[in-house]
This record gives sequence, C-alpha cells and structure tokens, in this order.
Amino acid sequence: MATFAQKLDLQFRFDDRSSRDIRYQYRARYYSQYSFENSWSVHGFAVTGDEYSSSHNTFDDGGADKFYLRRLFTRHTGDYGKTEIGYIPPFKGRVSSTGLSKDGWIAGVRHVRQLGDNNQIEVVVGQLDSFDPADALDAPDKIDYVEIEYSARMDERNSYEFSLERMTDGNFFRTEFRHKITSDTTIFAELVNRIDRSRSKIIFGLESPFSIAGYAVESFSYYAYVSENFGERADLTEDFLGAGHGFSSELSGGVGQTKFDWFIRYDVVESRSRVLAGVKWSL
Repeated sequence: MATFAQKLDLQFRFDDRSSRDIRYQYRARYYSQYSFENSWSVHGFAVTGDEYSSSHNTFDDGGADKFYLRRLFTRHTGDYGKTEIGYIPPFKGRVSSTGLSKDGWIAGVRHVRQLGDNNQIEVVVGQLDSFDPADALDAPDKIDYVEIEYSARMDERNSYEFSLERMTDGNFFRTEFRHKITSDTTIFAELVNRIDRSRSKIIFGLESPFSIAGYAVESFSYYAYVSENFGERADLTEDFLGAGHGFSSELSGGVGQTKFDWFIRYDVVESRSRVLAGVKWSL
C-alpha cells in the first residue's frame, strides 16, 4: 500500500556578529516521502538559502529569498541495511560535527550494509562538484566523491566510526568516538585529517540536558580547531566556526505544550564572536 508523508519546519532568528550588523533571518525546510511496496520509497528535500551549508534567507535583503529542491532520491531498505540512489543526503543518519551539512547533497549512490547487530559499513560514490543549491539537481558528469565508513557500537555507552574520503580535490581520514557518561549525557571527540596537506579539524564536545524548576533544557557545547588552508571540506561541515581555535555553546527548549522551540547560541573563533537566538516551529 502506498503512503505519502510530509514535514515542514520553520525557523526565525537574529544573527549578531562582532564584525557585521545584526541580521534577521528565516529558514524553511520541507521534507516529503512517498513509500510503496514496504521496502521502497522516494524522498524529496527543499530548503531556503543559497549556499551548501547555509539554509537561511535574510529579511530586507533583495534577491536573497531563495528556496531550492536540493535532494531527490530513491531508497530501498531491508535486513541488509539500505541503498539510496539519486541526489542523496551527505549523511546516513545522525549528522556529526565533522560531517557534511545536513542541508547538503551528493549526486550518487549510498549503500549501507549491516554487519551484525552493532556494526555497519557505508560506501558512497558520486559527485560533489557545485556548492550552489541552484545546481543541486544538475546531471552528474564525473565521479569526484568517494567515502568508505565503518561504524560500531561497542556497548551501551561507547561507539565509534572511522572513514576514508575523497572529496573537494582532497583525501581525508575521519574518526569519531562517543561515550555516554549517563543515559542522557554524551561526550564526543572527532577528527578529520587532510592526508595530502597534513591539515586537521578537531572537535571535543558535550551533549547534556538539564532542568530548571522542572523545565527541560537541551545543551550542546564543543571546542573546535581547524588548521589554516584546510580546504573547502571544512566550510561544508555541519558545525564550522572558522579557521583557528573556536568554541560554541547552544541551549534550547520547548515552549509549553506548543510545537514551538526556542534556542540561543554563542560562538567565538579567535577574536570574532557571534550570538544567534530564535524560535523554531514544525508541522
């Protein structure tokens, strides 16, 4: 039996950077999924923004109100894992801080193979040539993206993954380790090393919810270091602050019994700082 599902989430925020004027921005993400024959589905993803890792439009900025279809792909799932073909997400599940942006795309094929209950291997082959969302669904004409990743859960508290990547004209080794201190609190460390330039991106982070007078608050903080001349792969990652030493901390929570959430984030990189705050709504 065929089914159709869709999701829309909206975000409004202000962006105050030490080197620029305050900006007021919005984001709209639209997800669609058409499922049939149990194991097959077709997925679409459209979002605002005009950059690979940026999905916000700025109010009162003429010509910046962009909204593009960035992903369109077929997925097959089974006991073996899953296979995706088309303009696919650059991630297989949870997006790591050193992973490519959750709003990005790759024209190609992903195959995820389960190796028992706690291990899996992922292979992605395709093209990541243009970073302009207007060209996201252009027909690929070469293969310039290859990723092989192995991930495993050691036990209920510890997991890790490592991968070899070829993208943006560079060769990379990436690894990640996550440890649950408690059922809710996780510390993690991530490393991306650019093999052909001896450049690195390093992340140390903490995810830890807490409550204030019974009100639940999510917190996410991390330290990052990115070598100079690392290349475009750093710019395309999910949590890119800038070259050099950086720190980011975010708090978020729900608004009563509504579908609204609030968030506030503080970033600092070398001598530059940034404050982001806003609300999100999903349907």
